[in-house]
Amino acid sequence: MNPIIIIGTGLAGFNLLKELRKIDADRPITLITSDDGMIYSKPMLSAGFGKEKTAEDLVMATPEKLEEQYNITVLTHAKVEHIDEVNQQIETADQTFTYDSLVLALGANTVKLPLSGDALDRVYSVNDLLDYRRFREALNDGVKDVAIIGGGLIGCEFANDLSNGGFNATVIEPQGRVMPLLLPEAVSEVLESGLKALGTEFKYGHFAIAVNKTENGRCEVVMEDGSTVEADLVVSAVGLRPRIAIAESTGLNVNRGILVDRHLQTSDANIYALGDCVELEQMILPYVMPIMASARALAKTLTGTPTAVSYGVMPVTVKTPACPLVVNPVLHTRAGEWEVEIDGLNSKAVFVAENGEKLGYALTGDCVKEKMALNKEMPAILD
Repeated sequence: MNPIIIIGTGLAGFNLLKELRKIDADRPITLITSDDGMIYSKPMLSAGFGKEKTAEDLVMATPEKLEEQYNITVLTHAKVEHIDEVNQQIETADQTFTYDSLVLALGANTVKLPLSGDALDRVYSVNDLLDYRRFREALNDGVKDVAIIGGGLIGCEFANDLSNGGFNATVIEPQGRVMPLLLPEAVSEVLESGLKALGTEFKYGHFAIAVNKTENGRCEVVMEDGSTVEADLVVSAVGLRPRIAIAESTGLNVNRGILVDRHLQTSDANIYALGDCVELEQMILPYVMPIMASARALAKTLTGTPTAVSYGVMPVTVKTPACPLVVNPVLHTRAGEWEVEIDGLNSKAVFVAENGEKLGYALTGDCVKEKMALNKEMPAILD
């Protein structure tokens, strides 16, 4: 029997492997990755500095350990260059593999800003363990001030983490507040207050267009209005974009992500996809809980029990301990308004539709404990 081949060893690929092995201990499985194949907790990439975690500290398993523990084959530092869906084969630079089923767990790339300037080597994006290792090494060289371009979820997590780690963080966000896509304005202000108490500074309302060297050996982020933020290093945290290139070149249907049905099947009957690279019913959900649900459903489908994925209420816990925050995002545009109660760093915001239905929430501080009760009032993302 030809193996199930999984391209990608991130959170999606690894959890699919674990779910498959719960069902079938002997089915041939091959994991292929373009990196070193180390298994780690990606959410810890934006929470490791305050905990003084090195890249090695975040590793949960090596490729050799995976092969031994799960009875699989792992191919590292291998880039898939072509998928032959007719003959059910994939090609790397020097090998061809035949698959029974192919799973694309490709993840997402960080969005690259069109920055100019002579200090672009000071700009870091942290999207995987190798990025984290490079960034930590750079921070060990007398760095004190870090500019963070992007005030969304990841940017705020980095601001909290770097501040806890003893660095001075400045968040640059073109919108007038933090996490503008997920939070109502009043809750953005609460989160900002919590981060400011750590020493985080904020610069709103302008787009970063360049990063230049300064005469004192540092760098400065230049805005479109000419204003600047001086720092030692820069973190770019402006979002993710699903990796779709190999799927598109194969002829699979793509839009913003790789298009899949409720069984996570692509437009080819033998190719599936899950994780950050996927678009399902116009949704891209780059969060842990949807990935875990997808892995459980897809493992059943691949082992002979077709199972449609379903997403219940899946709140997102944001790693900002300076102001604990959990969000149940409002995923679809519907008329309604936020109902907000605030007491210091404790806030409760519920998005209520015109018909009275509660569609999402944002909780901070002590109000986070109301999460379970509110979950019972929320609609499932995908029944």
